[in-house]
Formats: sequence, C-alpha cells, structure tokens
Amino acid sequence: MSRRSLAHLADQLGLGTDDTGCNIVHVDMDAFYASAELIDRPDLRGTPVIIGGGARGVVLSATYEARALGVHAAMPMARARRLAPDAVVITPDHDRYQQISREIMAIFASITPLLEPLSLDEAFLDVAGARRRLGTPTSIGQHIRQRVHAETSITCSVGVAATKFVAKLASTVAKPDGLLVVPRDQTLTFLHPLPVSAMWGVGDRTEDRLRNLGLNTIGDIAHTPTQTLTRALGVSAGPRLVDLAWGRDDRPVVADVPEKSISNEHTFERDVDDPKVIIRELLRLADHVAHRARTRGFAARTVAIKIRFADFTTLSRSRTLSVATDGGHEVFTVARELYEALGLQRVRIRLLGVRLEGLGPAGERADQLAFLDEATVDPLERRTAELAADAVRRRFGNAALRPARLIDPESAP
Repeated sequence: MSRRSLAHLADQLGLGTDDTGCNIVHVDMDAFYASAELIDRPDLRGTPVIIGGGARGVVLSATYEARALGVHAAMPMARARRLAPDAVVITPDHDRYQQISREIMAIFASITPLLEPLSLDEAFLDVAGARRRLGTPTSIGQHIRQRVHAETSITCSVGVAATKFVAKLASTVAKPDGLLVVPRDQTLTFLHPLPVSAMWGVGDRTEDRLRNLGLNTIGDIAHTPTQTLTRALGVSAGPRLVDLAWGRDDRPVVADVPEKSISNEHTFERDVDDPKVIIRELLRLADHVAHRARTRGFAARTVAIKIRFADFTTLSRSRTLSVATDGGHEVFTVARELYEALGLQRVRIRLLGVRLEGLGPAGERADQLAFLDEATVDPLERRTAELAADAVRRRFGNAALRPARLIDPESAP
C-alpha cells in the first residue's frame, strides 16, 4: 500500500483529534537530504532532484517530484537516471546535512530534554513535561513544524500517539508536511487496516513469510495465534509482532542514546584494482570520518574497513586500538594496514568504506601546533594540527584544506 493510500485510509477512518494521553511525538523531516540541498538552490524547488553519487552509486534522497517518477532511496543511480532523465543530480554533502541536523535537534531539545534521535532527520520526543508550558501534544507538534520550517526552510511531518510505534507510523502517514494524531482509544482502528509492511522489523523476507501465511494486514497478525508466528518467525520476532499489532509498546523515549559508529563509503565509477588508487581513497575516507568524529567530540577505539568486490561479495576487517583516536592519520594508518593484510593483488574492487566504532568522548590533548616530518610528529601535536584544519574547513568549506595526497593523484603512495 502506497503512502498516499495510507493517508487516504487515515482520512477515511476519522480518527479525531483527542490527544489525551498521547505524549509521544515522532518528527520526521520530509526528503531531508534533498530539502537541505534546496535551501541554497531555491530555483530547483518544484522540480525533480536526486541526491546521489556516480553512475554506479545509489540514491540517497529525492524530491517528491522525482519520487512521483518512481525514484526512491537506495535505488541504483543508473536506474534513477532512466526514470527521471531530466532530474538534477546533486552529490551529497554530508557535513552540511550534519550541520542542519544539529540545528533541528537543538529545536527539539528546546521543547523537552526527553529527546531520542533516530538519525539525522528524525527523532522521538516525550512532551508530557512540556504541556504546561507549550500546550497540548497537538499544539506542540504544530509548534515544532512551524519552527523547523521558519529556521531551516525544511518541512517535517509529525505523528502524535500514545506509543513510539504508533507515533512513527502516524508521521509516515502524515507525509509530506502534515500532522496526524492517533487518539489512544483509536489505536487499533488506526493500526489494523495497515499492511504488514508498515510494521517495524518487517522487511521483504518477513513480509513474504507473513503473506505466505495469508497475513496481509496488521489486523491479520493481531488475530493470529502467537505460536503460529513464533514457528514462522522465531521466538523473538513472533511475540513482538503480536504485541505491536495490539498496540502494546511500553518503550520509553530514551534521551542521550550514544552514537555507535561513524562511517563513510565510496562506490567507484569503475571497478578498481590499482593499489595506489585504493590507498588514496582509503586516505580520503579516513580523513572524512576522523573529521566527523572530531566535529562531534568523539574518539574511536575500533577502526574497520569494508570492501565490496566486482561480484558484489563483501568483507569487513577491523582492529581495536589500545588508545582511542580521532586523528585522520591514525585512522588511515590502521585502514591501510587492514587492507594490505588482505593481500588483494589485482583484485577488482567496487566499493570501499571506513568505519569508526567504540565511540567515546574525545579526551584533552596537546595544544602545540607542529608541522614536522611524518616520522617525528607527535600524535598529540598532529591532532592539534587537524583541529586547526577543521577550523579552516568550517570557515572556508571542506575543500579548503585536505591532505596533500588527495590534491594530486600522482602523489598517492
């Protein structure tokens, strides 16, 4: 069932606007990455725009005009270009998206400290403590929508409900640029007609299994014996789906959920087997994830690489460090050693990724700037230099300062 059909169904149900006991608000930005790009490109509003990279990459986001042509996130770029040949394609700017996300999360934090971000562009809020100051959950939801648009020029959709599961579904139904309240006593009226694919944790395989059992709606799941679902889906998934189908979801909004990892990937335009090109890309990826870690105040205990080969098989390798780092040089050194240890001589590679795990607060480091020979540079002094480079990037853009080997391909090791 399409999003438009879901919205039409919600209108038909006549859920009403009683938000008594509905203290959970889910806010989801509308086509966030595409909308972020249109802030500085207002002339592209109302036109098909695709955010993605390269002929062999995938779509990160698309405007609703492009979505109307069949384009959607995670679609191969080659297919997206065929579906929307006149669309403007924009290379993602992740640093810009993170900056806008911080502004949005600051708006949410001004509403309530009970804020649980799910990603850069969506979050749960428990607004019970904000009611005396800002009014009903519905009025708080409207207030959020107005502030986000006024301060960022991006629209968002809001779901208001008694539980996290229902609030998230409601914001999806409300898209784009809408608000939907699911009254507590109308929870099952709202849930049961929805397709099984709308449920959390139901991907393509699980959906196929459910449909093979003749279960097409959430209501069908609710009226199926738990034992049947347990046999089909497992001892964990079966009972969980039954609880959700009956609107049972006691998970609280958890503030300050620690970030688990920071990663960046690149799909080559053509499969690559040249070690110099691969190592140079590892340097770029390592520099980028380390910069993101420093920007967020994190240091990582584990560095990992991801490699996808021409036949689409994928492997990962990681190393846990004795001391956490947020330094691009240290991250690159480990990533390079992990790659070289694989002994991939003339093996064609399609995609590379570098990931930081085991994140924690970055500690205080040395404050003396040093630009010395690589063999004599103290790691703490190197980090100070990288922090100075971060300041230059913030002021003049990410391309203003970068490792020299990323400027001249011939200088790659």
